[in-house]
Amino acid sequence: MSRAARIPNLGGARAFVLHRPHMTVQAITRQLAAIGLEAVECWPQLPAEALAADFVFFDADLGFDEQFPWQPGEAPMPLVALIGSEAPGRIEWALSHKADAQLLKPVGTAGVYSALLIARQSFEARKRLAGEIASLRQQTIVRAVAALSKGSDDDRAYAQLRSLAMSWQISVEEAARRIVAMTEDEDGDDQSHRA
Repeated sequence: MSRAARIPNLGGARAFVLHRPHMTVQAITRQLAAIGLEAVECWPQLPAEALAADFVFFDADLGFDEQFPWQPGEAPMPLVALIGSEAPGRIEWALSHKADAQLLKPVGTAGVYSALLIARQSFEARKRLAGEIASLRQQTIVRAVAALSKGSDDDRAYAQLRSLAMSWQISVEEAARRIVAMTEDEDGDDQSHRA
């Protein structure tokens, strides 16, 4: 049996804990210190320096979008949701921020280390997937531009693709998918006629 992933050393990492002053924060900061992380407590908003954090723990019960210096779902680091209430709206809000792991409140003497490891792995997998999706979208756009240009002016073909997207009232990516699909259908028809 081979080992899929090594457990990373988290010592020296920096974690922001976005939660009102509470025993939960004390429990988390004690565990973070024992693991070797620097903990920074903050409430009611994350300071600008949190953009350089390695992890952010946030209160899913009292949290709100304006606490974060990024749009929901666009955190530049792994997020751990601190959940005390299982109200569907609060869970939905935490999910909208793409929490990578969770800790149930009240936080005791364990759980932070596994939450950190799960959050980091989930975050890295999500970043890899987003990169692959962006690459595929880019390839589709390139294929659509090539189909529209037929070997001549790529800039004009890209402008034509954007114009088609606007007239169809869809995204450039969706317009590119349609162009590529139409091109593949035409190629399939040409091959069936030759056969």
